Amino acid sequence: MRRTVLATVLAAALGGVFAAPAATQPPAADEKPMSVVPKDNVKMDDDTKKAVDKALKYLADKQESDGSWGNTAITGFVLLAFMSNGHMPTQGDHARAVAKGIRNLCSVAREDGYLVGARGGNMYCHGMATLALTQAYGTTGDEDVKKVTKRAIDLINKTQNNEGGWRYDPAPTGADISVTIMQVMALRGAQDAGIHVPDRVMKDAIKYVNRCYDRRTGGYKYQPFSAGAGYARTAAGVCVLQLCGQYDADEIKQAVEYLEKVSDDRAHYWYGHYYACHAMNQIGGELWEKYYKRMRDKLLSPGYQKGNGEWYDSRLEAAYGASYQTAIAVLILSVPTHYLPIYQK
Repeated sequence: MRRTVLATVLAAALGGVFAAPAATQPPAADEKPMSVVPKDNVKMDDDTKKAVDKALKYLADKQESDGSWGNTAITGFVLLAFMSNGHMPTQGDHARAVAKGIRNLCSVAREDGYLVGARGGNMYCHGMATLALTQAYGTTGDEDVKKVTKRAIDLINKTQNNEGGWRYDPAPTGADISVTIMQVMALRGAQDAGIHVPDRVMKDAIKYVNRCYDRRTGGYKYQPFSAGAGYARTAAGVCVLQLCGQYDADEIKQAVEYLEKVSDDRAHYWYGHYYACHAMNQIGGELWEKYYKRMRDKLLSPGYQKGNGEWYDSRLEAAYGASYQTAIAVLILSVPTHYLPIYQK
């Protein structure tokens, strides 16, 4: 599975100690062996599959004439929702919508690689869109998508600030954990797809994320000197540490305890659970089973999904619209499929 593969890849990316495959070179006495993901029994049952299929039909119907679903971030989320269920540009019932959406992201790319379109955007949008393109390229090998994706990744590399993070503008100025984590997700996706990312960029990014850790609560703060941790950024922090191979980091155990205690983030509900579902899946076992059941029960509760397939809760991140909420609901429910490289264990 993913962690066996990552052992080799992350040796270069994060300064790991694996000079040969783990099977031939066991860890030294003072090193922790890489964790094994506990088995779980999480599957998509028939009711969940029907709900997801209905939601994907809704999203296909909501695609704009230019191939987008709003700004580049929301378009990225929706594309990931389709691809997470096996709908690729050349296969699946929604292949046409996926191909059109990918063409949209490629068409709005600036010469410097910045993925923002007529609706505007920022580095958060850029990171989300870039992540979607890394998954599209990684699963199709499309060379045209690769060219755009590589320029987008190069922009991320060039705009990292001296703290190791990123902020909203495509320039090495400020940094916060939210924008930074989205760039790290895109970089991780690029590495999985065989696109080069300098070792230093990933190392410095993880250092910045860890500087946002709040030892008092076990959660993650918005910036190193901000007051208070939050559910959404803590889920994102755990997700990124897992994706970057730091399975045994001391911070993860305390951060998971924080997530269990806090449970939700009403101000950033969907964003928070987008990361939490993948973080809990990477951890696996009973924690993941309990989390998935909780979210499935909520999303499939009577009347919560509308008859047309959408999920839209006006009390939770309403400003981003139904396509955004529906896409993330689909991503949460679809984690057990493990279609996309970035979401595999």
